[in-house]
Amino acid sequence: MIELIAQNIAPIMFVFMIAFLLLGFPVAFSLAAHGLLFFVIGVELAPFSGNAISLSWPLLAALPDRFWGIMSNETLLAVPFFTLMGLLLQRSGMAEDLLDTIGQMFGPVRGGLAFAVIFVGALLAATTGVVAASVVAMGLISLPIMLRYGYDRKISSGVIAASGTLAQIIPPSLVLIVLADQLGRSVGDMYRGALIPGLVLTTLYAAYIATAAIISPTLMPALPQEARTLGNGVTSLVIAVLIAGTGGVIFHLAFSAEIGAHSDVWCAAVAALLLCMIAQVDRLLGLGMLSGLARQVIFVLVPPLALVFLVLGTIFVGLATPTEGGAMGATGALAMSVARGRLSFAILKDAVESTARLSAFVMFILIGARVFSLTFYGVNGHVWVEHLLTALPGGETGFLIAVNILVFLLAFFLDYFELAFIVVPLLAPVAEQLGIDLIWFGVLLAINMQTSFLHPPFGFALFFLRSVAARLPYLDRVTRREIQPVTNGQIYLGAIPFLVLQIVMIGLTIAFPAMVLHKAPGTGVQPADVIFDLPEFGTDGNSTPFSPPALD
Repeated sequence: MIELIAQNIAPIMFVFMIAFLLLGFPVAFSLAAHGLLFFVIGVELAPFSGNAISLSWPLLAALPDRFWGIMSNETLLAVPFFTLMGLLLQRSGMAEDLLDTIGQMFGPVRGGLAFAVIFVGALLAATTGVVAASVVAMGLISLPIMLRYGYDRKISSGVIAASGTLAQIIPPSLVLIVLADQLGRSVGDMYRGALIPGLVLTTLYAAYIATAAIISPTLMPALPQEARTLGNGVTSLVIAVLIAGTGGVIFHLAFSAEIGAHSDVWCAAVAALLLCMIAQVDRLLGLGMLSGLARQVIFVLVPPLALVFLVLGTIFVGLATPTEGGAMGATGALAMSVARGRLSFAILKDAVESTARLSAFVMFILIGARVFSLTFYGVNGHVWVEHLLTALPGGETGFLIAVNILVFLLAFFLDYFELAFIVVPLLAPVAEQLGIDLIWFGVLLAINMQTSFLHPPFGFALFFLRSVAARLPYLDRVTRREIQPVTNGQIYLGAIPFLVLQIVMIGLTIAFPAMVLHKAPGTGVQPADVIFDLPEFGTDGNSTPFSPPALD
């Protein structure tokens, strides 16, 4: 019996690890305690394992080096930088301004508020990178407005929770940073690969809302005229955008030779600057070229869009590393908050403390995962996982199907950080052995792990929305009507259609890998395509012995 346990210690350890996590103890400490407990068990059972266990007490001396490797990893510095950037923008009222402005832009359209939530969710995803911040902000601001004007509670809840989860896949997502680190790939490449799938998923959300609005118009009525306080302004906004775009194109044509490969970045920057100048001149001189809504759209939309473009654009074109881009984004968010006159010591203190908590959470989970992996590799758990997954029928296709089902089921109980630190390191070697591109594999896993936020009843986005949605009837401050609360069942039912869309997105990513693996023209030789053909040691390359020159 002891021999049987010793020879199967790896699967036993994996099952007990899942049980540990389901008990609800803090993940980082559960992983570390579980790893140390099985280290002791493994050392005691090593003589009975028949070489299935390679643990010994001196192996514990490797832990300090593993911890130092985590603490000295500069890539992980991007996590606090992007977190601080998003929290500063969220705390300074950017989300509220965006929802109000874009909601009025889409006001005359059925489902307009839902479209606004999706658009703002995508924009917040590109500025915050934090799901909790996006869901809470939109839940506090947009849910009361949607209920005020007769939106269906299930659709309202579902679109808010789902749009908040876009922060999981649209760069600069924190989980993409972690996945890149765990897969040993560039964060910039991971961002570049995830951009198109994130936009496609956003389009799927919008298509669902448009279809539902056509089939059942009463579920998502248009805003009444009295609620559109800033007017329409669509024509004047289009005029301003055309003028700015023309100026940007002229700048591109005139100076592209001097600024070379990065001309697109400067072109967009010039267009954004011209838009702001047009709006400011129109406001100061009272020319009437732009309506109040058009000016509001420019002042509210252009600064965060410019910040996102500069941060991600500099990373994509190679001007900055993700860590440098995150630092630039945090500095830009701080400057924008000061410019808006909304930065106070309390806001800055709250943002810094939240950033420190999240960063410490990530680092402690990573440290606990390293303790777990030291023991798991010592009992040859990686060999067990590799044999288990490579023996699946169907080869690469069978592996992808099994892995996605496994991650989808584990997402019911584990959040994306836990999945990234525990499961991904076990899957990556098998994927690489099967010839699967790890950037594509990482983006696929990120989309799948996104479902962890919408799984009823454990989805974190559902919990975030539940924490800010009304639990009791309340009197609306505008219409003075009593508004009924949102129930748990309505939140769960509203999330299911968007959960299905996320599963559809997983299938689209598998069916069309070019969405992730697109390559810009003129990129030249890819590092993965380079073959090093070196002569064997001790020869001169012509299979003749090589003798060093004699020394005098």
